[in-house]
Amino acid sequence: MIKIYTDAATKGNPGPTGLGVLILFNHHQYQLTKTLAKADNHSGEFAAATFGFQYLCDHFASEQTVLFYTDSRLLSDAVGKNYTKHYQAQLDTLNQLIDHFPTVVTQWVSDSQNAGAHHLANQALRSLE
Repeated sequence: MIKIYTDAATKGNPGPTGLGVLILFNHHQYQLTKTLAKADNHSGEFAAATFGFQYLCDHFASEQTVLFYTDSRLLSDAVGKNYTKHYQAQLDTLNQLIDHFPTVVTQWVSDSQNAGAHHLANQALRSLE
């Protein structure tokens, strides 16, 4: 079983954005960061999840069960309902990656429960300064 936590940090809305991904698997931790020159907060959250799931697809077996944690209600609701009013293209891209795995359980968590990914997103954002 793989646990993946994702988050985005944006300076301005839209503005420079840092993406953070924390993956826990078999007692190992993978910390990933990436930056975007400009994104709004919600686009950043989708980009962080897409970045994380692309990494999973590239580095882990497809038969793994994935527990996906996000502190973005919009993102967790969009994945759960397979619908979002303003971010459907980003959701479609994310769903193609999610579909690589037989079981993905998406759960909203509070900011405090997503501290690892949050820290990584802010670290990436600071690298743009």
